Amino acid sequence: MNERFNKVLQYNTSGLGCWVSIILFALIVGKIGLGGVISGFLFLIALSIIVPVIGFWGFQWWLRRKLTLAECPVCSYEFTGFKNTEFNCPSCGESLQVEGDRFTRMTPPGTIDVDAVEVSVKQVEEGS
Repeated sequence: MNERFNKVLQYNTSGLGCWVSIILFALIVGKIGLGGVISGFLFLIALSIIVPVIGFWGFQWWLRRKLTLAECPVCSYEFTGFKNTEFNCPSCGESLQVEGDRFTRMTPPGTIDVDAVEVSVKQVEEGS
């Protein structure tokens, strides 16, 4: 490209933003008045302090209602899960769901849970 052409179209707008801000402030003060501008500014400052505090408390309240801390019924690993959701245990991978304040296994109807008991060889030989 032609370097001279770029220099012709180049404008110095470094002070334009400052002048636009001053003109807008003057127009707002002229329309609303200085008291209205100051009270609006103070309102925005108060709002910027109050809204995050209320939002933080609201989020804590929501978490207490929606989270459940319990143990996995299979491996007894304690972790947190959302109520009314289905998920897998992070330790053993078992499919779980939240019922009340505890986790339950998601098993098909008719499934029977069996606890295995370890029997030593000596007991079997003595019993025969």
